[in-house]
Amino acid sequence: KPFMEADNRIKYECNPKNSGAAITRNNALRRAKGRWIAFLDSDDLWLPEKLEHQLKFMVENGYAFSYHEYTEMSEDGKDLGVYVSGIKKVSKLAMFMCCWPGCLAVMYDRERIGLVQIKDVRKNNDTALWLKVVRKAPCYLLKENLARYRRRKVSITPKPLWKRTWAHYPLFHVAEEMNPVMATFWTIMNVVGNGWKKMWYVKKQ
Repeated sequence: KPFMEADNRIKYECNPKNSGAAITRNNALRRAKGRWIAFLDSDDLWLPEKLEHQLKFMVENGYAFSYHEYTEMSEDGKDLGVYVSGIKKVSKLAMFMCCWPGCLAVMYDRERIGLVQIKDVRKNNDTALWLKVVRKAPCYLLKENLARYRRRKVSITPKPLWKRTWAHYPLFHVAEEMNPVMATFWTIMNVVGNGWKKMWYVKKQ
């Protein structure tokens, strides 16, 4: 309420029940009236200049889809000394190989991309969204730290390696409607791609 009272451009909607992130994102995207789409989940933080700098980067370069760098913090807000970057240009193939953008780091142009809706997948629903968007435009990296991702002890992300690996299977089988063979193939490719990302683009400071 305080935010809405301070700025009438802010719209608030509460699900009557817990519908999950995918359904909630779909609802928000259908309601969105502005040109630029960005997401901030409740436990993460944007730096004050995030929107200004990212919007300028996109407008000046004519980009329809972008992401930026960020750091990680603990549940109580302590800096964990982890800096996350990525490749300069994420093509459709690169996005299928690895989810390069963090959800808190993405912005896209709704006028050029159009309305995007995803299947109801519990995990990796943000990746499901980027796989739709990247079909319309590649995603470009703004090399600037503009957000803080919160690492929480309680998370829906599976902890054991094999569970984290197979959590990607519904992304391809359900969200992308691939047959089991292709879904398994891209699940394995994601293991390779995410390993590459962690090795070269996630740095301890």
